[in-house]
Amino acid sequence: MSKLTFTPVPVTGELHLIGGEGTVIHADFRDVWDELVSRFAGSARVVYLDPPFNTGGAFEFRRGKTQLAYRDSVPWEEHLSLIRSAAELSKKLLAPDGTLFLHIDCAVAAYCRVMLDEVFGRDAFTNEIVWAYKSGGRSKRNFSNKHDVILMYRMSPDSYFNIGAVGAARGPKRRNHMKRCVDETGRVYYSIRTGGREYRYYEDDPVYPSDVWDDVEHLNQRDPERTGFITQKPEALLKRIILSCSEEGDTVVDLFGGSGTTAAAAAKLGRSFVSVDSGAVASAVTKKRLLERCLKMRLYDANRPLVTERGKVEAGELPDLNKYFDITEKNGRVTFALKRLPAGARPFMLSAGTVEDGIFTATAYCLDPVFGDGIKTEAGKCVHLVDESFNEYYFVPEIAE
Repeated sequence: MSKLTFTPVPVTGELHLIGGEGTVIHADFRDVWDELVSRFAGSARVVYLDPPFNTGGAFEFRRGKTQLAYRDSVPWEEHLSLIRSAAELSKKLLAPDGTLFLHIDCAVAAYCRVMLDEVFGRDAFTNEIVWAYKSGGRSKRNFSNKHDVILMYRMSPDSYFNIGAVGAARGPKRRNHMKRCVDETGRVYYSIRTGGREYRYYEDDPVYPSDVWDDVEHLNQRDPERTGFITQKPEALLKRIILSCSEEGDTVVDLFGGSGTTAAAAAKLGRSFVSVDSGAVASAVTKKRLLERCLKMRLYDANRPLVTERGKVEAGELPDLNKYFDITEKNGRVTFALKRLPAGARPFMLSAGTVEDGIFTATAYCLDPVFGDGIKTEAGKCVHLVDESFNEYYFVPEIAE
């Protein structure tokens, strides 16, 4: 009688035929500094940095159960040193006509402005963008902080910038003291006379953003864009940054990848991306977010390779797979079907494929599985499991006689 056994295998990275075109690196950017420079120096049209704000708290990922995503408390000098290191690496990665965006809160904005002046030069400063949003409660002890700061620095006066890419139609909103009219072509406009001249403002004319962005909403807790990452930024914010300072085919880099918003926005806009983060939660959430989107698309739209990289996942001891799955084998085909489990005990994702030279190439997916979901694979192929605590395992089911 045949019996199934499961042999763990070491893996250093993954290849997905969908999800990109881009690279997700599970590492602290300081630990892979030299590799990033050797591979991507001078190639990024945009670098977006959204470092931890050093609030003193611990931020969670919420999915069935609460999982610690990262701790946000380090000594002040260490926090500033982290941001300086990211800025210095960004300068090496940026193209000669590239642009840096540093997203921070108001408590550290002044320090970062001085720091970036030192790294990039005072002449490189372009904008202090205020992202004003409506969220959360209101303080009665002071004026509530309801904005972040995004510092924009250009590598040169000729850095690429296209304000036309981020304009929005003026729209039909009522304008005080202006008369609504229709011209001879049927276009609606509002007019006002002053100094003997008429000024017309057409509804379909684009209006361009200033340095105060109060038209991009903070994500609410039920927003369908939510991944479960508490500090997730809206894609609309990153789309404005990417569209204004890059073109299709350009490279966008994020050294604090978090929930993968930069990578997701870049992929949707036809840019390649490099997303780096040291957190296991961030790496898994970003990968799943990119794959999930593409699995819903037509194949010819989605067929762009995604690479993920990390330090080697050793061939250590496997968890009890039977606590997650009903596992059956028939004619050399192995089926993993998820048992009825509470949301907090379910695996985060499951995939199957092959391993060659330490690289796992995925060919089948079960993202965010629920009861009865699973995958089928041939004995001798590789299965990849990300469990409910974001531990990753790669193993090969084999048939022993």
